[in-house]
Amino acid sequence: MKPSIFKYEGHNYLGPFLIISSLFFMWGFAHGILEILNPHFQESFHISKTMSALTQAAVYGAYFLMALPAGWITQKWGYRRGVITGLVLFGVGALMFIPGSRVNNFYFFVLSLFVIGCGLTCLETSANPYATVLGHPDKAESRINLSQSLNGIGWIVGPLVGGQLLFTGVSIAIPYAIVGIFVLFVAFLLCRITLPDPRRAHEADTKEKTKEVPMHTLAFGFGMLTLFLYVAAQTGVNSFFINYAEESIHIEKETASMFLAFGGMGLFFVGRLAGSVLMNFIRPKWVLLACALLTCVATFVVVAFSGTISLVAFFALYLGESIMFPTIFSLALRDAGTQTKLASSLLVMTVVGGAVAPLLMGYIADSTGSMAKAFLIPLGCYAVIGSYAVTRQI
Repeated sequence: MKPSIFKYEGHNYLGPFLIISSLFFMWGFAHGILEILNPHFQESFHISKTMSALTQAAVYGAYFLMALPAGWITQKWGYRRGVITGLVLFGVGALMFIPGSRVNNFYFFVLSLFVIGCGLTCLETSANPYATVLGHPDKAESRINLSQSLNGIGWIVGPLVGGQLLFTGVSIAIPYAIVGIFVLFVAFLLCRITLPDPRRAHEADTKEKTKEVPMHTLAFGFGMLTLFLYVAAQTGVNSFFINYAEESIHIEKETASMFLAFGGMGLFFVGRLAGSVLMNFIRPKWVLLACALLTCVATFVVVAFSGTISLVAFFALYLGESIMFPTIFSLALRDAGTQTKLASSLLVMTVVGGAVAPLLMGYIADSTGSMAKAFLIPLGCYAVIGSYAVTRQI
């Protein structure tokens, strides 16, 4: 009999899973709209591509600085308080865009995004590992890919809303104010409910402590490196898709944001749903390898060609990226033994890769005058992801 995805040791974790999964949409939206800010700030403040990449550096740099404190909060007070802390910081950072729109200073917006990044760090540090333990261990990859599917919807809505508002002259404060109020409301609701801890339930049912399993340091370290490179690649691609579309595909910013939302992020969402199903029949490492090969080929086409074929390649690239983050995260956690909360903090720290790649790609584009050449950075990242999949034992 196949193990149930949400039931384990007599407990049904479907309810908590649905509550936690809803949070994945929120930070997907936050990341999705972030990619619209690059061209918007370039135009509004007349800054270079390299300078505009500070928006990504602020958010993803916060992941590096906040990951260990977020892990400490989760370790000391549990998943629920870690999530609530993240939501409060997220809401405060979003509401800072209201005075920011009046000050109209680029660096104030960067500060606001840093606060949002701190909140997202707490959310991901708590919610990602929590989704993996809400059911049978053998279904961890399927569960987190299912949760991350809602994250994919957020990635669709973010560029869609951001593109339609920002490129038509609407104040940047409006979408962030709405998100901030909503997020703080959800934080209030979570203060009123309790969420189960499966490990504590196991200890209560069996009258024994969970056996401690040591971390496999080298394998886990390779997982951290791979996750760092994936986030670097994904953020770099997202940050400069619109710039590339203007330069090499010859379409307007507003049209490019529609392609990003419905084409790229739409396939990203479909890929996560399909990946969640496929991993019930195919080992996650092989699905990850197939996706790595697809992204390598697609990125090569983006670098070497232009026009419609490049747009199609971008769509294939987003499809290939779809399952990478949750699958790498879950596979790496398998090497963490019983140190999942500490390991989750360390894995979330690797999201700092998103601060590095946009700066490198912006510098290459500004220096060479070619946005296409900058996509050699994500190409190299996808190659390493493929090697990680090949070397996995599980």
